[in-house]
Amino acid sequence: MLGIVPAAGRGSRIQPLGFSKELLPVGSRMDGQTERPCAVSEYLVRRMVRNGVDRICFIIGSGKSDILEYYAAGYDSAAAIFVAQPSPVGLCDAIFRAAPLVAPEETVLIGLPDTIWFPEDGFCHLPDDRLSFLLFPVDRPELFDAVVVDQDGRVEQIQVKQQDAATDWVWGAFKMPGCIFQRLAALWRERDGCDEYFGTLVNAYLAAGGKAWGIKAGSAYVDVGTFNGYRTALRLLENNDASEDDGTAIFVPPSRSHVPSLPGEGG
Repeated sequence: MLGIVPAAGRGSRIQPLGFSKELLPVGSRMDGQTERPCAVSEYLVRRMVRNGVDRICFIIGSGKSDILEYYAAGYDSAAAIFVAQPSPVGLCDAIFRAAPLVAPEETVLIGLPDTIWFPEDGFCHLPDDRLSFLLFPVDRPELFDAVVVDQDGRVEQIQVKQQDAATDWVWGAFKMPGCIFQRLAALWRERDGCDEYFGTLVNAYLAAGGKAWGIKAGSAYVDVGTFNGYRTALRLLENNDASEDDGTAIFVPPSRSHVPSLPGEGG
């Protein structure tokens, strides 16, 4: 099982930093008996490993050798692979750089390394045998990729940063079998790589007879790529730690938990 982590973005919204935004310390983790800072990308990687990923492919750009150094030994039981994206020209270009590594019969998980979301087992709610999106409710869907589904959960359309979005549910991560990943990669190439956003490619895939599903299993989603998002993430993690201590479940209202990317900014 392969996890793909697109980490080639410039991180312009939260600069200046002396390191890649994916390594921004947010919260902490236990290393044996020692508490250490936790890089924001570790939250995604940990969720992938929890779902059974044994290889993680980081897509990195120039000037991001610190990500290679940080994850060179892998993460937990998963080995690390690094692929270069020469220029940060969109999510589709990034994830399909991993196409030579994807076998048709294996499962592929994809998420964004500057986000923190709950529940931690979110990937486990997605089926392995189809293209499926983990959906989260937000208060401003026009700043995300809103996913319109029918009563059976089948995706009808993805509305990419659309002002009059027809739903409050947006995707935060997705999963698919390798054969569908390769089909999408081929479609992207056939379209001359014109799709920057994954949502527009999926719309073309659906129009050509493809199928996808949206799973409304997400409860809290934070984009840590802004200063406001960083502060919100700290509150989210603090609230989650408190809920774990007293055995209660956590649900963070959209007005507090969902901090969007700015229009036109993907890194």
